[in-house]
Amino acid sequence: MIPIRNPIGELYDGYENKKMSGTAVRPVGLIIRQKDPNNLEMPFDQLGDFITPAELFYIRSHFPTPELDPVAYRLSIGGAVRRELRLSYAEIRAMPSRTCIATLECAGNSRVFLAPPVPGAQWELGAVGNAEWTGVPLSVLLESAGLADDVCDVILEGADRGIPKEEPKPPGPISYARSIPRTRAMESDVLIAYQMNGRDLTPDHGYPLRAIVPGYYGMSSVKWLTDIVATTQPFQGYWQTSDYGYWDDSDGRPVRRPLGEMKLKSQIARPRVYETVEPGRPYTIFGAAWAGDTEVTEIWVSLDGGASWVQGDFLDPINRHAWRRWKYDWMTPTQPGRYTLLASAKGADQRTQPDRHNPNFGSYVIDHPLPIEVFAAALS
Repeated sequence: MIPIRNPIGELYDGYENKKMSGTAVRPVGLIIRQKDPNNLEMPFDQLGDFITPAELFYIRSHFPTPELDPVAYRLSIGGAVRRELRLSYAEIRAMPSRTCIATLECAGNSRVFLAPPVPGAQWELGAVGNAEWTGVPLSVLLESAGLADDVCDVILEGADRGIPKEEPKPPGPISYARSIPRTRAMESDVLIAYQMNGRDLTPDHGYPLRAIVPGYYGMSSVKWLTDIVATTQPFQGYWQTSDYGYWDDSDGRPVRRPLGEMKLKSQIARPRVYETVEPGRPYTIFGAAWAGDTEVTEIWVSLDGGASWVQGDFLDPINRHAWRRWKYDWMTPTQPGRYTLLASAKGADQRTQPDRHNPNFGSYVIDHPLPIEVFAAALS
C-alpha cells in the first residue's frame, strides 16, 4: 500500500498568526506545506459544514502576497477589445453582483499519495474547499469592453510576481497569469469576486479582486487580479504550458495542453489517515465528492482495500460546481488490525474515477481513489 508522507505537519492559525508543531491532537488551523510564499492546507478531517470557513480554506500562493491599495487599485481590461477599460475597486463594487457557491481544488491536491515522491507542495487531502463567492460576472466586463470577433482566450493576470522555484524556470521575473477559453469566460457564473462567504476577501485569498472560475482547477481562479486581456491566439504563458499543463496525444504525437476542468473525485475526511478505531463499534465514515464538468450522482465506499464496494448516502443535494458531502455508517471490524478504506464517485455522465493516477498529468490531477489506512484496536 502507498505510504502517506507527513500526514500532519506544522500547523498555522490563520486568525492569530500563531505556529505550533503538529501533535496527535490537532487544533483548528491550516497545515503549512510550504513557506515563503505561504501554501497552507485545511486539515481535511475537520470537514464539517457545506461551506468551508475562510480561516480553514486552503491557501495556494506562487509568490509573496502583494499589497494593493484599494483606492489606487485599477482593473485593466484590454487586448482585442473595442474599448479598453480601467475600473476602480469602487466602480466594480457598485455594479450589479452575483453570488455562487463553488468548490476550488488545487490541481496538485493529494500529491503526497503519489509514489515514488514527486516535487512540489506535498498536499495531502486539504487543498480543496467550498465557498460562497460574490462579485461581478466577467461576461459583463467583457461585454462592456466589446470583444473582437476572433478572440479565443481571455488572460487573467495577477499582481503577484517573481521567479518560479520549479524547473523549467523563465529567464526573469514573471507575473502569475492564466487564460480561459472565450466560451467559458462568457458564462455567467465566472466572477470577478470581491467577497468570500459574505465578507471581503482577505489578502491571502486575493483582496481586493480575484477571478472565480467554477469547475476549473484553482489555478484558473487568479488572485490579486489586475489585468484582463483578450487575445486572438491561444495563450502560451509559463503557467499555461510549462506549468499546469499535461501531455495529450494528437495523431500519435505528444502535445502539451493546459489543465482546465476538475476531474471527478471523492475523499474520505473521517476517519483520518492512520486513525485508530475501536473494534466492533458503529462509526460514520464521512467525506465529500466533487467534479468539474458533470454532477456527482453516486458515492461508493470500500472497507477492504477495493475488494468490494458499498453505496454511501449524500448529505447535500446536487449544486452545480459545489461538492456533495456524504456518509456511510460502518460497523468497524471485530478483528484488530490494519484496514484500508477507499471512496469512489460516479457522475451523471456515467463516468467513474480511474483506478490509478495517469502519468500524463505528472504531479497533478490525483483523481484515483485514495487509500485511508486505519487501525482497529482497543482505545486506551
